[in-house]
Amino acid sequence: MNKIRFGPAGNSESFYEQGHQSSVEMPKWLHDMGLDAYEYSVTRGIRLKESTAGEIGEQAAKWGIAMSLHAPYYINLASREEEGRKKTVRYLYRSMEAADWFGAKRVVFHPGSAGKGDREQAMEAAKKLLLRVLEQCSEFIAKGIHLCPETMGKKNQLGSLEETLDLCQLDESLIPTLDFGHLHARSQGGIRTAKDYENILDSIPGALGDRRGRAFHVHFSRIEYTAAGEKRHRTYQETEYGPDFEPLAGLLLQKNLEPVIICESRKTMAEDAVRLQKILQEKFSLFNEARL
Repeated sequence: MNKIRFGPAGNSESFYEQGHQSSVEMPKWLHDMGLDAYEYSVTRGIRLKESTAGEIGEQAAKWGIAMSLHAPYYINLASREEEGRKKTVRYLYRSMEAADWFGAKRVVFHPGSAGKGDREQAMEAAKKLLLRVLEQCSEFIAKGIHLCPETMGKKNQLGSLEETLDLCQLDESLIPTLDFGHLHARSQGGIRTAKDYENILDSIPGALGDRRGRAFHVHFSRIEYTAAGEKRHRTYQETEYGPDFEPLAGLLLQKNLEPVIICESRKTMAEDAVRLQKILQEKFSLFNEARL
């Protein structure tokens, strides 16, 4: 089976209920569950020490866990004020620095708000500032650390599929983060069939080439939404909410894709990452049987 990694965004409630207290213990805990990825969240700011991040990174390397980092929420590439632009550059630089401490190779971030003005102008401002970020972060990019703009779930946010791919066209080092829950919410429940997923997947290599079209980053969870878009993430067992993972799993195998899949289910992200992994493994077994 092609190498697709699974892991959680942050720590499940069960991690703490089992008596664990430090994220230094997460890599082994995830390994014991059969998972092999972990996204550390600094969405409220980078507050951990370099030494702690280094310990987590050492444990991740020991147990075969691919690390990624989610940058602070208050990044806005389309900020109209120079002070806001300076802060965004600083937040992303600090996030890349923290990723280096962890040994993480991917930094996921939200592009920001489209605001009340012209959306095309907001995108032009975002691209201009992202080029500035890339220049400032060149030392980390040279080490193989990638910035990964994320598709967003609210219509007033920058981060439609097209906008995310447009941002990633600025530089080969940029890798898209496809949040299928966000795309489902943004399109008012538009991901229902394998064809819906296929339309999304097929758009990546055309825009970014085969390498990034195969090894992109994924966030996945079921999601609740309103007319404005995303409301909250749900667990995979809450089947009244979409999207379903099964059609995507089949396509990932058929197209020989190798994303890192990070589960963002509320409170049960690690357990649901295992569920997603099992769905993929079951699909793989069915494909093998069909070939016999």
